[in-house]
Amino acid sequence: MRSPAASSGQPRTPGPAGPRGPRLHGSRRHHLGQSFQDGGEHYHRVRPGYPADSVDWLVPPGARSAADVGAGTGKFTALLVERGLEVAAVDPSTDMLEQLRRAYPHVSALEGTAEATGLTDSAFDVVSVAQAWHWCEPLAASREIARILRPHGVLGLIWNQLDTSLPWVHRLSRIMHAGDVHKPGFRPTIGPEFEGLESHVTLWEDSLTPEDIMELTKSRSYYLRANDATRAKVMGNLEWYLLDHLGHAPGETIGLPYMTQTWRAVKIQGATPR
Repeated sequence: MRSPAASSGQPRTPGPAGPRGPRLHGSRRHHLGQSFQDGGEHYHRVRPGYPADSVDWLVPPGARSAADVGAGTGKFTALLVERGLEVAAVDPSTDMLEQLRRAYPHVSALEGTAEATGLTDSAFDVVSVAQAWHWCEPLAASREIARILRPHGVLGLIWNQLDTSLPWVHRLSRIMHAGDVHKPGFRPTIGPEFEGLESHVTLWEDSLTPEDIMELTKSRSYYLRANDATRAKVMGNLEWYLLDHLGHAPGETIGLPYMTQTWRAVKIQGATPR
């Protein structure tokens, strides 16, 4: 799978978003989040990375250190490392962090959550949470992130999502049960420790085969928590849609359109956790 940082997809004009994003209460969030505790190798192999444009926009000039919270296997961590930042990675999954440590042995990686990172007070210029804020309790996580950020430090929230403004991708997302596609007007919830929330959109394509898309679907929380009958139905529907309906051949390269939303907010001067 090609890294999107090297993607050469043509710029596209964003259209209206597709299905609504997840609205998860605490118990449901915890239940679904447990599906990612294992399977780090598969996740790292099939999930897309992030466009370099995202981190270029997020990280302010002069930043030297970053914490990547909910880092998983290090998909966004990679971009922070490439910028020369001193990076600490935090994730609740031992399996995910094993993949990250193998790929980035110089990154400090420890088990923790956005609500309890275990990191030092006022130690970082940037804290990123990529593809994970919807698993967090946003107000508790905001307090914790404000604690570890230096004055005027930046909180970054990043989501990769399929570009469902394209009808064929919209239908694909429904078959995949890609529940992390945000509704129009989406705005993440953050705590009062931050101000100036603004967003940036990057449109890009990942190069995948039909088989890759099927493997990508297997990394989704819906599939991971489903029974065997539901999994077989999802795979059958995908095979029909990609091969029969859209007419792609096995092994053919498909440009899968993505939209990466990057949000940033600045820690308010004097803000301290309550």
